[in-house]
Amino acid sequence: MAADLVISVAMIAGIVLVSEAVRRAAKRLCSEDYRIYLVEAVSTFQLCACTHELKLLGELGRIESNVGLTLTYIMSTVHISTFHGASCNPAVIVEHLCRGTTSAKGAAVIICVQFAAAVVAQFAVAAVWSLGLSDLHTRHQKFGYRCFDPIGGTLLQAAAVESACAFCMTAMTMHIHRVDEKLRSHAAAALITFLVYAGGHISGAFFNAVLAFSTQFPCSGHSYPEYCFVYWLGPVLG
Repeated sequence: MAADLVISVAMIAGIVLVSEAVRRAAKRLCSEDYRIYLVEAVSTFQLCACTHELKLLGELGRIESNVGLTLTYIMSTVHISTFHGASCNPAVIVEHLCRGTTSAKGAAVIICVQFAAAVVAQFAVAAVWSLGLSDLHTRHQKFGYRCFDPIGGTLLQAAAVESACAFCMTAMTMHIHRVDEKLRSHAAAALITFLVYAGGHISGAFFNAVLAFSTQFPCSGHSYPEYCFVYWLGPVLG
């Protein structure tokens, strides 16, 4: 189990390092018009790919909850610190559209980029898992990369949890400027970790439509419309 955890952490670190290298290259080589889309795509890929591995550790690796929450906090801090302004969340883009800070065309392109990156993340992690770098990956491959349904309550309860989590994150985002700049990523990561702890057993606590699309929609247990209700409508209402 310890070896599986080390390999998974190494895989996650590799994803972050490669993604950061691409972001920095984009910053140097791409014009601002294209840079925003590339950074959004790479950051969304990083978020989804890392979450796939963390989800695998929790479901098949059966890591202890305190280890899982610690990894959630660390990775949340890393993501926030490396995203370079990317939202990686369609609900945030919709909010910007409603506030008039982005155009309908720009919002549509960014959301399409996010979902495309989420799909790429699915195939990328499956390709890495197929290498059998750890016993955990080998077992997952033998099971046909089958994932488990995290919804532990009714659909209404799960949607309510996703909505409440999204509301809390939005409220924090609106007031995070009051926190010292050096502590902002840690404050956000602490809230994310708490929400995962509080609501994870009911809905999985994704509160991000594109992240749920990448990591949860391929799982058995519920239909696509039901997943859309929980993981798309819930966060938007929040």
